[in-house]
Amino acid sequence: MVDLLDWDRAHLWHPYTSLTAPTPTRLVTGASGALLEIDGRNTIDAMSSWWATIHGYRHPVLDEAVRRQLDDFSHVMFGGLTHEPAIRLGQTLVSLTGLPHVFFADSGSVSVEVAMKMAMQARPGRTRFLTVRGGYHGDTFDAMSVCDPEGGMHTLWTGVLPQQVFGPQPPAVGEPIDQWADAMRVLAAEHAGAVAGVIVEPLLQGAGGMHPYPAECLTVLREIADRHGFVLIFDEIATGFGRTGHLFAMDAADVKPDILCLGKALTGGYVSLAAVLCTAAIAGEIEPGGVIMHGPTFMANPLACAVASASIDLLLRSDWQSTIRNINDRLTTGLAAAATLPGVVDVRTIGAVGVIQLDHRVDVVTASDAALAAGVWLRPFRDLIYTMPPYICTDEEIDTICAAMLTAAEVG
Repeated sequence: MVDLLDWDRAHLWHPYTSLTAPTPTRLVTGASGALLEIDGRNTIDAMSSWWATIHGYRHPVLDEAVRRQLDDFSHVMFGGLTHEPAIRLGQTLVSLTGLPHVFFADSGSVSVEVAMKMAMQARPGRTRFLTVRGGYHGDTFDAMSVCDPEGGMHTLWTGVLPQQVFGPQPPAVGEPIDQWADAMRVLAAEHAGAVAGVIVEPLLQGAGGMHPYPAECLTVLREIADRHGFVLIFDEIATGFGRTGHLFAMDAADVKPDILCLGKALTGGYVSLAAVLCTAAIAGEIEPGGVIMHGPTFMANPLACAVASASIDLLLRSDWQSTIRNINDRLTTGLAAAATLPGVVDVRTIGAVGVIQLDHRVDVVTASDAALAAGVWLRPFRDLIYTMPPYICTDEEIDTICAAMLTAAEVG
């Protein structure tokens, strides 16, 4: 095992980490339920392996869905061919969202690229996007351009990325939205002739700062888009499939976007897959002739589509609303004590998300090691120690996560 870790350290890049001066990595040798086996010890995965494994690991229903599809075929190109898993998943997504057209992509970032292409092709001559500060939409080029330009992870590319139109970050939950709404309306009017679309993460900004905001902001954005002919894009890659307490975050305001991006929990964390859905109106306006010039090799991969259908069915057959409410109650109670810790500026929760915000950048290695010693895998970033646990976590596991977060906040 030491040889493997040494080779990893010398040769493999990890996300947002230096190859020449890497931070420590831990070896995973097994997984089951909400647990990862890390360094030979069962550890609660409080990250849902970056927000995707909502049903946990080695779930028998999802495992069987993959095995069944393997018995037929694991992959086939989607150009000129189709297959039942893609059709069945498409039917489910159309039924759940009310958006009638589906483009399957191979990752969340790519789905944002496709959504932005759609918007620009539907609004020829308009090439810019209106968004808000504090957002995050992925690491590919157009996706990076609509991430926060100053507080985000992509300032290295300032001057290279397309220049977008950024409004203020939406207010926190419970704060008035009038000033924010007025600022967004003014920006929209100033750039109306150049903007193809508006793109935001509805209800919860994720990797840009774990910032929940009032659902009424989505109504304002719908109004702005309608007034100026903008295409409204909701990036629900992180928020979809129950994470915020709504099946989709857009449901909190009963606002339908023109284009919707889904990913992460779509397959229950088994295989990378994303989906871009749009209205019939947008599909009919795409030039030339409704063709999206995009076609990933693994578009609509049968294994991914099969397990995605199984994951969605598993979620919908459960009492997921009660599950998320219970997780939220325990996170709210369990993290409350963090408010009194030195260096903590905010503690917040939404759905199955819990956040401790510090007044300084987290020492990621120290905080992660402290949590690991307490039996929990956390991966803090910036000034945030947070969790997005699997929905299958027991009360005891959620309480253990909260205790580990408190410990990480004390030392990080």
